[in-house]
Amino acid sequence: MRIDLNGTPIETGAATLADLITEQNFEAASVATALDGTFIPRDARNRPLHPGARVEVLSPMQGG
Repeated sequence: MRIDLNGTPIETGAATLADLITEQNFEAASVATALDGTFIPRDARNRPLHPGARVEVLSPMQGG
């Protein structure tokens, strides 16, 4: 299915947000996630994706 990941259209076979994080090689414990503009806590990442979903995955940055 086609979704937007961090503003970039991609094709994914992931069924859930958790699957997408694994598929895209994000460090699950170190990222914050949002689905269609709504923050999704780590323990709720089993939420299903849908075609056209807007997903944001944010990693903390150091420096400053």
